[in-house]
Amino acid sequence: MRLLQEWYTQETLDSEEEKFHRPLSDEQLFFHAVSSGDIDFVRQNCKEKKFIETDGVGLLSRDDVTNLKYHFVITTAFVTRLCVEAGMELEQAFRLSDFYILKLDSLNTTASVAELHDRMVLDFTGKMRFLIRNQGASKPIITCIDYIYAHITERITIEDLAEYTGLSASYLSRLFKKETGVSVSDYVREKKIEKAQHLLKYCDYSLIEIATYLSFSSQSHFIQLFKEFTGMTPKKYRDLHSRETWNVTNE
Repeated sequence: MRLLQEWYTQETLDSEEEKFHRPLSDEQLFFHAVSSGDIDFVRQNCKEKKFIETDGVGLLSRDDVTNLKYHFVITTAFVTRLCVEAGMELEQAFRLSDFYILKLDSLNTTASVAELHDRMVLDFTGKMRFLIRNQGASKPIITCIDYIYAHITERITIEDLAEYTGLSASYLSRLFKKETGVSVSDYVREKKIEKAQHLLKYCDYSLIEIATYLSFSSQSHFIQLFKEFTGMTPKKYRDLHSRETWNVTNE
């Protein structure tokens, strides 16, 4: 009963102060931009700092940081659902969502929450853009790409993919090269290097730990391939991008 009284009191105050939520069309436009891979629209939205605007946004906490965190979680949930509906692989979407919400947990300023929000929506948008551009791929190749993403820390061979798809290794190898422009082995190496780049940026794992985690045959092999793909050693890459990490304790 008391909770109901509080609700009516708050509703009356909001009406008297003319507090109204922004039109749904604004949010729908933004979420559609993310799920459709419209990177330019989303970048502009981030540049204009729309996420931290308070006009027309519900108050979920009296504390500014906590309030923004609640809105972050809501936004992430909507983005995840819409991207899955638009074709993103379910496990990839959930892993992205979990990753960013875990990052959110330790942030303690509105600026750091806003920055993480921008990284999150741009990450989802970029992946949707890539997905949409490659929608012409056949089902076996899409299945292979999903498998590679889910097993990127393992050693992946054409034989593994052939067994998973039920196709012969020789046929699948030709089909993969035809549709993606690269061989299976090159694609797997590229995705492992991309994963290594994220680990070097945002984690403090040693090079040997990253090499082992991603199932490279040795640290030297990892360093060699990393340099082939990026033009620099993993150490130099980490040094160049270390300022991009979220150093929450200094914020």
